[in-house]
Amino acid sequence: MAFLVKKFGGTSVGTVERIKHVAKLLVAAKQSGDDVVVVVSAMSGETNRLVALAREMMPAVVDVRELDVLLSTGEQVTIALLAMALKELGVEARSYTGSQVRILTDSSHSKARIINIDKAPIMNDIEQGHIVVVAGFQGVDERGNITTLGRGGSDTSAVALAAALGCDECQIYTDVDGVYTTDPRVESRARRLEKITFEEMLEMASLGSKVLQIRAVEFAGKYNVPLRVLSSFEPGDGTLITLDDEENQMEQALVSGIAFNRDEAQITVAGVADKPGIAYSILGPIADLNIEVDVILQNIGENGLTDFTFTVHRDEYGRVIEFLKSRQDELGAELIHGNDRIVKLSIVGVGMRSHAGIASRMFKALADNGINLRMITTSEIKISVVIDENFLELGVRSLHEEFELAEPTQTS
Repeated sequence: MAFLVKKFGGTSVGTVERIKHVAKLLVAAKQSGDDVVVVVSAMSGETNRLVALAREMMPAVVDVRELDVLLSTGEQVTIALLAMALKELGVEARSYTGSQVRILTDSSHSKARIINIDKAPIMNDIEQGHIVVVAGFQGVDERGNITTLGRGGSDTSAVALAAALGCDECQIYTDVDGVYTTDPRVESRARRLEKITFEEMLEMASLGSKVLQIRAVEFAGKYNVPLRVLSSFEPGDGTLITLDDEENQMEQALVSGIAFNRDEAQITVAGVADKPGIAYSILGPIADLNIEVDVILQNIGENGLTDFTFTVHRDEYGRVIEFLKSRQDELGAELIHGNDRIVKLSIVGVGMRSHAGIASRMFKALADNGINLRMITTSEIKISVVIDENFLELGVRSLHEEFELAEPTQTS
């Protein structure tokens, strides 16, 4: 018997038939003795439809307060339908919107952060044997305004509820059966991981893995909520995401997974003065435009000049290039150029902490396949390189083979 939060995304509740299927899964869990709180997203495509309606009404700038009121209705439809499906199967269920269960947030519409959760109504229903169905993605601020948590916010709702309620596990049901060593669409031999640490999952999520929302992983790690990624459509144990077990460090795989991000573009500001403050003079105004910069490289100065290279999201490439060229004389740059056909390829693993030579193995595997490295960045459990996009699949496969990720980890 366990106390669980189960979260189902848009594809899992995308049709009436799928909602009925989810209801059967929940009834089975209840019959096995588990206490269950369910968090659901809007039906797939519904949020996009609502956003399109809002833009028809306000083509220039949509009022964010009213947009949150509108978008929150997507999840309200799902919770009501799921509660109906559960009752039709003979199980008592009760649905709650974010404001009804009082998921208290700040007032940052469209990107609110959770402050507190009133667990009393949920616990009362659980004690009466009910399945509680909560709308994900939404909350309410101190003035009673409906707020939303941003895209993918239902994952965060689920983790926050699991933390507040003291649940044994938060289970995220999606259209994949777990976290893989890399994208199976790129490497057919990719293997589902039985277990991964919060740190590794956070790195993989930030590097392009779309399985979980970054905020949800951060929240789970902060409050030590065990996360499990499961398939809504196929039985299995999925992937458990939890704290690193230091006792098993010796058995930890050197590399747990390979992540990549196709949405990268590289920009170089060449021939600028090699002096203090040059990095800020380039990146400060870009930050003021609310544009995020990722990998940064500054060459060793020569004759008083240096080259400054960085990456941004590919969608921002044209905007940044145009902005920098408008400031070329002010920056004193000889040339501003870039490349929007690059990708970031990364290896991730807590085992890298205690083993030397991982970077050299990575670089050799890529070099043996004729792949040139444009930029390199590292952290304690991650090494990322920027390469030409036409080498992405070859790079993923070569690293997957180099670090033997297709085979189960051998333990003594």
